[in-house]
Amino acid sequence: MRVLLIGANGYIGRFVADRLLADPAVQLTVLGRGDDADVRFDLATGSPGALTRFLDAVHPGVVVNCAGATRGGARDLTRHNTVAVATVCEALRRSGCGARLVQVGCGSEYGPSQPGSSTAEDAVPRPGGPYGVSKLAATELVLGSGLDAVVLRVFSPAGPGTPAGSPLGRLAEAMRRAMQAGDGELKLAGLGVQRDFVDVRDVARAVHAASLSAAQGVINIGSGRAVRLRDAATVLARVAGYGGALNELDAPPGPLRGPIGHPRGDLDHAVPVAYPYPDGCGSWQQADVRTARDRLGWRPRINLEESLADIWMEAACRI
Repeated sequence: MRVLLIGANGYIGRFVADRLLADPAVQLTVLGRGDDADVRFDLATGSPGALTRFLDAVHPGVVVNCAGATRGGARDLTRHNTVAVATVCEALRRSGCGARLVQVGCGSEYGPSQPGSSTAEDAVPRPGGPYGVSKLAATELVLGSGLDAVVLRVFSPAGPGTPAGSPLGRLAEAMRRAMQAGDGELKLAGLGVQRDFVDVRDVARAVHAASLSAAQGVINIGSGRAVRLRDAATVLARVAGYGGALNELDAPPGPLRGPIGHPRGDLDHAVPVAYPYPDGCGSWQQADVRTARDRLGWRPRINLEESLADIWMEAACRI
């Protein structure tokens, strides 16, 4: 099976590439903007016609799209998350390769949910920020394309390679700085937020399974369990051997300050944001993952403690 992978240099894409390369039945071709890609192509600016010609030449059986942007203004997010997917869909429609499309979406497409609830695929999406809106628009393009396609809505990926700007990445960096400085107290913000963390290696397994399956539509990929960020911080402290106190900063009035573990200097400056939670998902998010089990034969295998240990291993290397 020839697989075309888009976005292999991204956080999730790197692990998807490793997973696909480990399958001897897969012939992998990588398309991206970097010099290490087999074919250089920018989805945000490239034409569907140019991509169609490449698809016809390579003739993949599956196209996996892990590309996209998680940060930036609405214009950039739309360009990289929505316009890029429109290019992929149009190129696949024009091409004679008949490839299956596996699109990596995100839990932010759902927006806030009721505390204590599990979000299933039939929930009405109400994204609470521009990132979720741009990803939801991409999902709608895929679902309306008429292609053989599946969208994996990944909730909160964690584990090795976790971006420094993510909640768990900022938490690990704040703890590293506290240990390096010998601080006996670590003040953090936003510890009441609860998210469904899923290890990025399990996400890669899900993408691999989706590539081999005939499943279509939307499938949630998560652990099926919401974890309070305070509990994650406690586990990380134990893994790191940090014996100091973990205290939560009071939420300041007016414009919100930066979340978890910003340097002391940053705490002196309020940072206006348009939404109370950067991912637009409110205080609670938990995935219903029964569809992934039933249609992909997939279950998460790696627990959060192992994911946090790997996050800390990378942070500790910077001490």
